[in-house]
Amino acid sequence: MKINILTTITAAAILLASCQSKPQTEASNSKDSTDKTSQEIKTESSKIDVSKIKVADAKTILARKQVPILCYHQVRNWKPTDGKVGKDYIVEIQNFKDQMKMLADSGYHTILPDQLYAYLNTGAALPSKPIMLTFDDTDMDQFTIVRPTLDKLGYKAVYFIMTVSIGRKGKFVDYMTSEQIKQLADEGNVIGSHTYDHKNFKKYTGKDWEEQLDKPTKRLEEITGKKMTEFAYPFGLWNAEGIPELKKRGFRMAYQLSTKRDEKDPLFTIRRIIASGYWSPKTLSNSIKNSF
Repeated sequence: MKINILTTITAAAILLASCQSKPQTEASNSKDSTDKTSQEIKTESSKIDVSKIKVADAKTILARKQVPILCYHQVRNWKPTDGKVGKDYIVEIQNFKDQMKMLADSGYHTILPDQLYAYLNTGAALPSKPIMLTFDDTDMDQFTIVRPTLDKLGYKAVYFIMTVSIGRKGKFVDYMTSEQIKQLADEGNVIGSHTYDHKNFKKYTGKDWEEQLDKPTKRLEEITGKKMTEFAYPFGLWNAEGIPELKKRGFRMAYQLSTKRDEKDPLFTIRRIIASGYWSPKTLSNSIKNSF
């Protein structure tokens, strides 16, 4: 696939994605999830054995307060060629740094999928003001800009990789190499699957399951040396018919954007909101509070 096609695919993702809906009001965290210190919980989280966790019923999972999850794409300064819609998905460098500083100053602590999985299924304790940071599409700036910014704050994140783009240089954006992806994983971040080339999950038939799930999973596991358990739907679009295919392949959780979670499979319709390039740190703070 030529890189101009990849760019078109990524642009389509930008145009189609939507994160404006708000969630239903749900029950708050139990007292047990907040009455331990964040350092105690962080230490305990490193010892989580998810293989021993039994998946809870959907009603139990849906009753737990949602953890805020942010979705970022590009982190770079705007260019004259960036359109109005495109800028919504491009957070400028200083604004991103200011957003992260706001989160840290506000007392937010980043968590990773193992912690979220344990919390949703068992009610395991989380740090005070937990938040998950996710980055889609393999963009190089996620390594050169995002990584050092988060490192300074002691933050970790989830990077959803589109394998067609690994190591490529594009007309508008470059992409992370296999070595950089491995480094992120080795440093304690989580690598997840975002398909081969961002094809709409709702349209998968026949060999799509192999091309968009099996082959990308194999490649990412070879790069990181770790099992792929997290999946992000391209465009945030999903259908219930495809969820069994994810389960069959060993995925534990899948992430959409901001539509209502599935009443039968909430672990495979976890909500995120896209952090808009137009948002100031204050606007982001308000959006987190209003959306989760």
